[in-house]
Amino acid sequence: MKVTVKAFAKINLMLDILKTLPNGFHDLFMLMQSVSLFDTVSVETTESGKIEINCDNPAIPTGEKNIAYKAAKAFFDETKIENPGVAINIEKRIPHAAGLAGGSADAAGTIIALKTLFLPSLGDREIIKIGAKVGSDVPFCALGGTMLAQYTGTVLSYLPDLNLGKIIIVKPKMSVSTGEAYKAFDTAERVRHIDRDGILFSVMNGDFDGVYSRVENVFEQFIDVPERIIIKAEMRKHGACCCCMSGSGPSVFGVFKNAADAEKCYDSLKKKFEQVFLCDAVKNGTEIVE
Repeated sequence: MKVTVKAFAKINLMLDILKTLPNGFHDLFMLMQSVSLFDTVSVETTESGKIEINCDNPAIPTGEKNIAYKAAKAFFDETKIENPGVAINIEKRIPHAAGLAGGSADAAGTIIALKTLFLPSLGDREIIKIGAKVGSDVPFCALGGTMLAQYTGTVLSYLPDLNLGKIIIVKPKMSVSTGEAYKAFDTAERVRHIDRDGILFSVMNGDFDGVYSRVENVFEQFIDVPERIIIKAEMRKHGACCCCMSGSGPSVFGVFKNAADAEKCYDSLKKKFEQVFLCDAVKNGTEIVE
């Protein structure tokens, strides 16, 4: 038996860090949105009794360090289902180390595929519990859509769908270590926090202009991405409602009300950057395709 899942990337329409927790993790407040850029995760049962990983990107490890491997192990450990053997194949399209939750999406796709194969009755609470054991973004990536993510990112609240226009994502050549990004927050002398209540109020009341005016990422205060200024300027030139870095970076996204403006901006940015994606908002974190 085989199940194939689209595992969607995410952007952070808002990301604030409230404090460092006693365990070293961070207390977060994030407005998360799934987008149509996706990896394809296929899980097929075997008789090996093992978890096997294959990926078309040679930069991604395929052993026990792979996050999809960890997700499969967490699924079998938590559900107490004996693993008959599974082969997991990952086709990468989401850039690696980009602030788009590409690895977490693969883990989420693995969990949803295993649920479909072995335990269709598995509920959202159980999915969140399994995902949280693997990575902070995994629960959101499994459920997705438009959500408020709090605590370490594993406390999720459903929000009204944001019917955003076109979304352009640009991944500069540089990569950002998430661990180093949080260290930069920990050592910062001053942090300017974001209007969290304002953006949440705007989302709940369907005030898109209010949302756009408050899109912000606290990491932009600590993480230096030289191309960010150029990317944002190009997006604004073509009519972006807002533009912001996603996650710990370095990817930058822009939201466009007008599809024609977005397409012109996409064409312009493609001349300057290798990894540029034109996306839509989607209502789920994963989608079963077969």
